[in-house]
Amino acid sequence: MSSVAVPVLAPPRRAWLTDLPVLLVAVVWGSSYLAAKGITTTQTVIAVLVLRFAVVLPVLVIAGWPRLRALTAAQWRGAGLLGLVLSGIFLVETYGLVHTSATNAGLIISLTMIFTPLAEAAVTRNRPTGAFLAAAGLSVAGVVLLTQGGGFTSPSAGDLLMLVAALARTLHVLLMARIKSVRSADSLSLTTVQLGSAVTVFALLTAAPGTGESPWSVAAGFGAREWGGLLFLSRAGRAERARQRIALLADREREVAVAVGRGRSNAEIAAALYLSVATVKTQVSRILAKFDFNNRVQIALLVHDAGLLDDDGDRDPS
Repeated sequence: MSSVAVPVLAPPRRAWLTDLPVLLVAVVWGSSYLAAKGITTTQTVIAVLVLRFAVVLPVLVIAGWPRLRALTAAQWRGAGLLGLVLSGIFLVETYGLVHTSATNAGLIISLTMIFTPLAEAAVTRNRPTGAFLAAAGLSVAGVVLLTQGGGFTSPSAGDLLMLVAALARTLHVLLMARIKSVRSADSLSLTTVQLGSAVTVFALLTAAPGTGESPWSVAAGFGAREWGGLLFLSRAGRAERARQRIALLADREREVAVAVGRGRSNAEIAAALYLSVATVKTQVSRILAKFDFNNRVQIALLVHDAGLLDDDGDRDPS
Protein backbone atom coordinates (compact mmCIF):
# COMPACT_ATOMS: atom_id res chain seq x y z
CA MET A 1 0.00 0.00 0.00
CA SER A 2 1.53 3.24 -1.08
CA SER A 3 1.40 6.36 0.98
CA VAL A 4 1.04 9.88 -0.28
CA ALA A 5 2.93 12.67 1.43
CA VAL A 6 0.60 15.50 2.22
CA PRO A 7 2.37 18.85 2.47
CA VAL A 8 1.83 20.72 5.70
CA LEU A 9 0.74 24.25 4.97
CA ALA A 10 1.95 27.03 7.18
CA PRO A 11 -0.78 29.09 8.77
CA PRO A 12 -1.55 32.45 7.19
CA ARG A 13 0.97 35.04 8.22
CA ARG A 14 -0.33 37.91 10.27
CA ALA A 15 1.08 40.74 8.17
CA TRP A 16 -0.02 43.41 10.63
CA LEU A 17 2.29 41.93 13.25
CA THR A 18 5.32 42.22 11.00
CA ASP A 19 4.35 45.80 10.18
CA LEU A 20 4.03 46.69 13.87
CA PRO A 21 7.54 48.17 14.23
CA VAL A 22 6.88 50.56 11.34
CA LEU A 23 3.62 51.63 12.97
CA LEU A 24 5.40 52.14 16.30
CA VAL A 25 8.00 54.35 14.61
CA ALA A 26 5.20 56.50 13.18
CA VAL A 27 3.42 56.73 16.54
CA VAL A 28 6.58 57.67 18.44
CA TRP A 29 7.65 60.18 15.81
CA GLY A 30 4.22 61.79 15.66
CA SER A 31 3.71 62.02 19.41
CA SER A 32 7.24 63.28 20.03
CA TYR A 33 6.75 66.12 17.54
CA LEU A 34 3.53 67.15 19.23
CA ALA A 35 5.31 67.17 22.59
CA ALA A 36 8.31 69.09 21.24
CA LYS A 37 6.11 71.60 19.44
CA GLY A 38 4.33 72.38 22.69
CA ILE A 39 7.46 73.27 24.66
CA THR A 40 9.82 74.76 22.05
CA THR A 41 10.11 78.20 20.47
CA THR A 42 12.70 79.74 18.17
CA GLN A 43 14.54 81.15 21.18
CA THR A 44 14.53 77.95 23.22
CA VAL A 45 15.53 75.28 20.67
CA ILE A 46 19.06 74.67 21.96
CA ALA A 47 18.06 75.03 25.60
CA VAL A 48 15.30 72.44 25.21
CA LEU A 49 17.72 70.06 23.51
CA VAL A 50 20.18 70.42 26.39
CA LEU A 51 17.46 69.75 28.94
CA ARG A 52 15.94 66.90 26.91
CA PHE A 53 19.09 64.84 26.87
CA ALA A 54 20.67 66.03 30.11
CA VAL A 55 17.67 64.55 31.93
CA VAL A 56 18.21 61.04 30.62
CA LEU A 57 22.01 60.98 30.20
CA PRO A 58 22.92 60.47 33.91
CA VAL A 59 20.49 57.55 34.10
CA LEU A 60 22.10 55.91 31.07
CA VAL A 61 25.60 56.45 32.46
CA ILE A 62 24.72 54.89 35.82
CA ALA A 63 22.89 51.95 34.23
CA GLY A 64 25.66 51.18 31.77
CA TRP A 65 28.78 52.28 33.64
CA PRO A 66 30.56 48.87 33.61
CA ARG A 67 30.00 48.53 29.87
CA LEU A 68 31.05 52.14 29.22
CA ARG A 69 34.35 51.50 30.99
CA ALA A 70 34.87 48.46 28.78
CA LEU A 71 34.65 50.46 25.55
CA THR A 72 37.87 50.79 23.59
CA ALA A 73 39.26 54.14 22.46
CA ALA A 74 38.21 53.35 18.90
CA GLN A 75 34.66 52.63 20.03
CA TRP A 76 34.52 55.92 21.92
CA ARG A 77 35.70 57.76 18.80
CA GLY A 78 33.22 55.98 16.55
CA ALA A 79 30.28 56.56 18.89
CA GLY A 80 31.38 60.18 19.40
CA LEU A 81 31.35 60.73 15.65
CA LEU A 82 27.85 59.30 15.45
CA GLY A 83 26.88 61.66 18.26
CA LEU A 84 28.09 64.65 16.26
CA VAL A 85 25.88 63.56 13.36
CA LEU A 86 23.01 63.02 15.80
CA SER A 87 23.44 66.53 17.22
CA GLY A 88 23.14 67.96 13.72
CA ILE A 89 20.00 65.92 13.13
CA PHE A 90 18.30 67.17 16.27
CA LEU A 91 19.29 70.78 15.64
CA VAL A 92 17.96 70.82 12.09
CA GLU A 93 14.91 68.78 13.05
CA THR A 94 13.94 70.95 16.03
CA TYR A 95 14.43 74.24 14.20
CA GLY A 96 12.38 72.78 11.35
CA LEU A 97 9.62 71.77 13.75
CA VAL A 98 9.43 75.31 15.14
CA HIS A 99 8.87 76.69 11.64
CA THR A 100 6.30 74.18 10.42
CA SER A 101 3.38 72.21 11.81
CA ALA A 102 3.80 69.03 13.84
CA THR A 103 1.78 67.24 11.13
CA ASN A 104 4.12 68.33 8.34
CA ALA A 105 7.16 67.52 10.47
CA GLY A 106 5.96 63.97 11.12
CA LEU A 107 5.02 63.37 7.49
CA ILE A 108 8.29 64.69 6.05
CA ILE A 109 10.56 62.93 8.56
CA SER A 110 8.77 59.66 7.72
CA LEU A 111 10.51 59.84 4.35
CA THR A 112 13.53 58.45 6.21
CA MET A 113 11.79 55.08 5.85
CA ILE A 114 12.03 55.54 2.08
CA PHE A 115 15.43 57.21 1.85
CA THR A 116 17.25 54.65 3.99
CA PRO A 117 16.58 51.50 1.92
CA LEU A 118 17.20 53.51 -1.26
CA ALA A 119 20.53 54.74 0.08
CA GLU A 120 21.40 51.24 1.27
CA ALA A 121 20.62 49.90 -2.19
CA ALA A 122 22.80 52.58 -3.79
CA VAL A 123 25.73 51.85 -1.47
CA THR A 124 25.51 48.08 -1.94
CA ARG A 125 24.65 48.43 -5.64
CA ASN A 126 21.56 46.28 -5.28
CA ARG A 127 18.71 47.52 -7.43
CA PRO A 128 15.45 47.83 -5.46
CA THR A 129 12.48 45.86 -6.74
CA GLY A 130 9.94 47.52 -8.96
CA ALA A 131 7.28 47.05 -6.31
CA PHE A 132 9.37 48.91 -3.74
CA LEU A 133 10.10 51.78 -6.14
CA ALA A 134 6.42 52.08 -6.95
CA ALA A 135 5.50 52.09 -3.25
CA ALA A 136 8.24 54.65 -2.56
CA GLY A 137 6.92 56.90 -5.31
CA LEU A 138 3.39 56.69 -3.95
CA SER A 139 4.64 57.42 -0.42
CA VAL A 140 6.51 60.54 -1.54
CA ALA A 141 3.51 61.71 -3.54
CA GLY A 142 1.29 61.13 -0.50
CA VAL A 143 3.58 63.18 1.74
CA VAL A 144 3.58 66.02 -0.80
CA LEU A 145 -0.21 66.03 -1.02
CA LEU A 146 -0.79 65.75 2.72
CA THR A 147 1.57 68.62 3.53
CA GLN A 148 -0.02 71.03 1.06
CA GLY A 149 -3.10 71.90 3.10
CA GLY A 150 -5.28 74.27 1.08
CA GLY A 151 -3.49 73.88 -2.25
CA PHE A 152 -0.07 73.55 -3.85
CA THR A 153 2.31 76.04 -2.29
CA SER A 154 6.05 76.40 -1.94
CA PRO A 155 7.44 74.45 1.02
CA SER A 156 8.18 76.52 4.09
CA ALA A 157 11.65 76.86 5.60
CA GLY A 158 10.56 74.41 8.28
CA ASP A 159 9.48 71.86 5.68
CA LEU A 160 12.86 72.08 3.95
CA LEU A 161 14.70 71.71 7.26
CA MET A 162 12.69 68.58 8.04
CA LEU A 163 13.64 67.19 4.62
CA VAL A 164 17.31 67.82 5.42
CA ALA A 165 16.78 66.09 8.77
CA ALA A 166 15.27 63.05 7.03
CA LEU A 167 18.34 62.81 4.79
CA ALA A 168 20.63 63.25 7.81
CA ARG A 169 18.81 60.44 9.66
CA THR A 170 19.42 58.24 6.65
CA LEU A 171 23.14 59.06 6.81
CA HIS A 172 23.16 58.26 10.52
CA VAL A 173 21.65 54.80 9.97
CA LEU A 174 24.16 54.02 7.22
CA LEU A 175 27.08 55.16 9.37
CA MET A 176 25.92 53.04 12.31
CA ALA A 177 26.10 50.00 10.08
CA ARG A 178 29.50 50.85 8.62
CA ILE A 179 31.74 52.31 11.32
CA LYS A 180 33.73 49.22 12.20
CA SER A 181 34.76 50.41 15.65
CA VAL A 182 31.19 50.41 16.98
CA ARG A 183 30.12 47.03 15.62
CA SER A 184 30.89 45.20 18.84
CA ALA A 185 29.63 47.96 21.16
CA ASP A 186 26.41 47.20 22.99
CA SER A 187 23.34 49.29 22.24
CA LEU A 188 23.18 51.03 25.63
CA SER A 189 26.81 52.16 25.59
CA LEU A 190 26.54 53.32 21.99
CA THR A 191 23.42 55.36 22.78
CA THR A 192 24.99 56.86 25.91
CA VAL A 193 28.16 58.05 24.15
CA GLN A 194 26.17 59.44 21.24
CA LEU A 195 23.88 61.43 23.52
CA GLY A 196 26.86 62.62 25.58
CA SER A 197 28.53 63.88 22.42
CA ALA A 198 25.31 65.59 21.29
CA VAL A 199 24.73 67.24 24.69
CA THR A 200 28.30 68.57 24.62
CA VAL A 201 27.63 70.21 21.26
CA PHE A 202 24.36 71.72 22.50
CA ALA A 203 25.99 72.97 25.72
CA LEU A 204 28.78 74.67 23.75
CA LEU A 205 26.23 76.31 21.48
CA THR A 206 24.37 77.80 24.44
CA ALA A 207 27.52 79.77 25.26
CA ALA A 208 27.57 81.34 21.80
CA PRO A 209 25.85 84.74 21.42
CA GLY A 210 22.49 84.85 19.66
CA THR A 211 21.56 81.20 20.30
CA GLY A 212 18.58 81.97 22.49
CA GLU A 213 17.73 81.53 26.15
CA SER A 214 19.91 79.56 28.54
CA PRO A 215 18.81 76.09 29.71
CA TRP A 216 18.57 77.39 33.29
CA SER A 217 16.13 80.17 32.46
CA VAL A 218 14.04 77.85 30.29
CA ALA A 219 13.96 75.20 33.03
CA ALA A 220 12.92 77.79 35.60
CA GLY A 221 10.00 78.82 33.41
CA PHE A 222 8.73 75.26 32.83
CA GLY A 223 5.55 74.12 34.51
CA ALA A 224 4.26 70.59 35.04
CA ARG A 225 3.02 70.29 31.44
CA GLU A 226 6.37 71.34 29.96
CA TRP A 227 8.35 69.01 32.23
CA GLY A 228 5.99 66.18 31.37
CA GLY A 229 6.56 66.79 27.67
CA LEU A 230 10.32 66.96 28.19
CA LEU A 231 10.40 63.68 30.10
CA PHE A 232 8.34 62.04 27.36
CA LEU A 233 10.80 63.26 24.72
CA SER A 234 13.74 61.98 26.77
CA ARG A 235 12.26 58.48 27.00
CA ALA A 236 11.07 58.33 23.41
CA GLY A 237 14.47 58.94 21.80
CA ARG A 238 16.12 55.59 22.45
CA ALA A 239 13.08 53.50 21.50
CA GLU A 240 12.64 55.59 18.38
CA ARG A 241 16.15 54.87 17.14
CA ALA A 242 15.82 51.16 17.82
CA ARG A 243 12.45 50.94 16.05
CA GLN A 244 13.82 52.85 13.11
CA ARG A 245 16.52 50.21 12.68
CA ILE A 246 14.10 47.31 13.18
CA ALA A 247 11.86 48.78 10.47
CA LEU A 248 14.70 48.26 7.97
CA LEU A 249 14.30 44.49 8.25
CA ALA A 250 12.19 42.47 5.85
CA ASP A 251 9.05 40.85 7.27
CA ARG A 252 10.58 37.42 7.87
CA GLU A 253 13.80 38.91 9.22
CA ARG A 254 11.74 40.93 11.69
CA GLU A 255 9.90 37.81 12.90
CA VAL A 256 13.18 35.98 13.39
CA ALA A 257 14.74 38.96 15.19
CA VAL A 258 11.87 39.10 17.69
CA ALA A 259 12.18 35.36 18.27
CA VAL A 260 15.92 35.77 18.88
CA GLY A 261 15.07 38.52 21.33
CA ARG A 262 12.89 36.07 23.24
CA GLY A 263 15.90 33.78 23.63
CA ARG A 264 14.75 31.03 21.30
CA SER A 265 17.14 28.62 19.62
CA ASN A 266 17.23 28.17 15.85
CA ALA A 267 15.26 24.92 16.17
CA GLU A 268 12.56 26.62 18.27
CA ILE A 269 12.28 29.50 15.81
CA ALA A 270 12.03 27.07 12.92
CA ALA A 271 9.19 25.19 14.60
CA ALA A 272 7.31 28.37 15.54
CA LEU A 273 7.57 29.99 12.10
CA TYR A 274 7.28 26.75 10.04
CA LEU A 275 10.76 27.15 8.56
CA SER A 276 13.74 24.87 8.24
CA VAL A 277 16.62 25.34 10.65
CA ALA A 278 18.86 26.19 7.69
CA THR A 279 16.49 28.98 6.67
CA VAL A 280 16.50 30.39 10.19
CA LYS A 281 20.30 30.36 10.23
CA THR A 282 20.29 32.25 6.93
CA GLN A 283 17.85 34.84 8.28
CA VAL A 284 19.92 35.35 11.44
CA SER A 285 23.06 35.77 9.32
CA ARG A 286 21.30 38.38 7.20
CA ILE A 287 20.24 40.34 10.28
CA LEU A 288 23.77 40.23 11.69
CA ALA A 289 25.19 41.39 8.37
CA LYS A 290 22.59 44.14 7.88
CA PHE A 291 23.49 45.78 11.21
CA ASP A 292 27.11 44.62 11.27
CA PHE A 293 26.41 42.78 14.53
CA ASN A 294 28.72 40.09 15.85
CA ASN A 295 26.31 37.95 17.84
CA ARG A 296 22.69 37.21 18.71
CA VAL A 297 22.90 39.17 21.95
CA GLN A 298 23.12 42.40 19.95
CA ILE A 299 19.96 41.43 18.05
CA ALA A 300 18.19 40.75 21.33
CA LEU A 301 19.26 44.12 22.77
CA LEU A 302 17.99 45.93 19.69
CA VAL A 303 14.63 44.17 19.83
CA HIS A 304 14.40 44.93 23.55
CA ASP A 305 15.15 48.62 23.01
CA ALA A 306 12.43 48.75 20.35
CA GLY A 307 9.91 47.48 22.90
CA LEU A 308 8.88 44.48 20.81
CA LEU A 309 9.30 41.88 23.52
CA ASP A 310 6.17 43.10 25.28
CA ASP A 311 3.99 42.10 22.33
CA ASP A 312 2.40 38.67 22.71
CA GLY A 313 1.50 38.46 19.05
CA ASP A 314 4.79 36.94 18.02
CA ARG A 315 4.65 34.02 20.43
CA ASP A 316 4.21 30.51 19.30
CA PRO A 317 1.10 30.08 17.19
CA SER A 318 0.20 26.87 19.01
